[in-house]
Amino acid sequence: MIPGNELIFLALGGSGEIGMNVNLYGCNGKWVMVDLGLTFADPAYPGVELVLPDLGFIEERRDDLLGIVLTHGHEDHIGAIPYLAADLGVPLYATPFTAGLIRQKLEEEGLAREVKLHMIENEGGFVLGPFGFRYVPLAHSIPEGNALVIDTPHGRIFHTGDWKLDEAPQLGVPSTPEQLRAIGDEGVLALVCDSTNVFNEQASGSEGDVRTGLMETVTAARGRVLVTTFASNAARLQTLGEVAVATGRRLCVAGRSLDRIISTAKAAGYLKAFPPTVDWDDVMNLPRDEVMIIATGGQGEARAALARIAFDSHPIKLSAGDTVIFSSKQIPGNEIAIGRIQNALATAGVVMVTDRQAHVHVSGHPGRPELAAMYEWIRPQILLPVHGERRHMAEQARFGLECGVPQTIVQSNGDVLRLAPNGPEIVGRQSAGRLVLDGDVILPADGATMNERRKISLHGQISVAVALDGRGRVVGTPALRTQGVPVEEDKAAFMDEAADEAAAAAAKGSSDQEALRERVRLAVRRTATRWTGKKPVVDVLIIRA
Repeated sequence: MIPGNELIFLALGGSGEIGMNVNLYGCNGKWVMVDLGLTFADPAYPGVELVLPDLGFIEERRDDLLGIVLTHGHEDHIGAIPYLAADLGVPLYATPFTAGLIRQKLEEEGLAREVKLHMIENEGGFVLGPFGFRYVPLAHSIPEGNALVIDTPHGRIFHTGDWKLDEAPQLGVPSTPEQLRAIGDEGVLALVCDSTNVFNEQASGSEGDVRTGLMETVTAARGRVLVTTFASNAARLQTLGEVAVATGRRLCVAGRSLDRIISTAKAAGYLKAFPPTVDWDDVMNLPRDEVMIIATGGQGEARAALARIAFDSHPIKLSAGDTVIFSSKQIPGNEIAIGRIQNALATAGVVMVTDRQAHVHVSGHPGRPELAAMYEWIRPQILLPVHGERRHMAEQARFGLECGVPQTIVQSNGDVLRLAPNGPEIVGRQSAGRLVLDGDVILPADGATMNERRKISLHGQISVAVALDGRGRVVGTPALRTQGVPVEEDKAAFMDEAADEAAAAAAKGSSDQEALRERVRLAVRRTATRWTGKKPVVDVLIIRA
């Protein structure tokens, strides 16, 4: 597919899901990509931590791809860059803080010379073929959250990225209502908009209000205080630094991602007043009521600092009467992992404070009042919801019409959407799948390897070795080994019966090795099903003397 004299939108990630944002715009034979993110694996991907977008569509058209423009530095917008950007062979564009995070990723993967990275000043602009780009600062839970004004021969796009409204953002200066209204005055064809919090009847709230809530909570705490938050939320880190100083506590940081964010933020001119920190050993020698720790792991990550502290496998120790503040939202799907850590903390007598007990967190995404305000300022002809599950995007489309937006459309990853002329209209469908990073190898998310692993995780695995002499007769007893097959106390009896069944199947003989192997496989699997109700993966080795 080559875009003609038209404006095309095609999501390869982030539409119908929250995470893994990848958006393509096509015009006059050329494409640009906005964001290149990843998402984190769930139990459907055993042994995998990271899920990547399948960029097969644009890889086949890489000669017509002009560049990748990044809105901000969250993993669901930049996380796939070190794994996929080099193969695309196009330059990246980002504002200073986001560029700093990307540069670190590229250096860690040895790709700094392979991938060209252009740093664009805040509120700066540039041109890629028929597309003109300008960064428009918006508040979010990371420095330099940006919308993009994208000018094309067929009209202007206002692509919000992730955003909220915040009168006291603590870091950065977001655009004013007057500045956003001025963009709307110039005419906007389409508003491509974050849908995450569309069901929230209230505005998300200000980072400044969180400062007050944290100050009150830390002041009231006794013993050591540990605060866990999203590492990328540098505004929250700024707030926590101020709270530590105001409450007379020395600050300690636990988590590599926190170290990276702090160093990158300082290099970009943020966190100038962040207090000096003490190391892990020193913090344990300070009086308990003079300590504040900022740690990663608020989403229950097993290898993060909070989990290691909770299970007493970290140099930093907590004891009865200490306080842990969860200054972050519990992401759906992480409830069990977070609960496991909270139960361990509760067993140790640690006091826990979440956003249910105190005002210690606000979201970085817009609720309905904020969406309504943006519609009023930008006044688009078309509302295109993205960054949400289908229910979020469908609700934002409905809400936009209710607020007076003339046209809306709900699309999915892979839908080819013509915005102009005569749009919006879905005019085609392209592949938009998922990949997984499995160790150091990138694989199809639903390919043979992952499907085999799912089967093994569900049913277990049996290996069978059968020896045959030169006449095809079974020699000795077939050898079996099981993994994850639920036989336990009955294992010896099961193995004996399965071996007998394997020998009987092999004794029937066959000149076709594969047919013989399949007969043995089915005999052993039938035995396992009879004993367990499971259908394990059975691997058969035929050894001929």
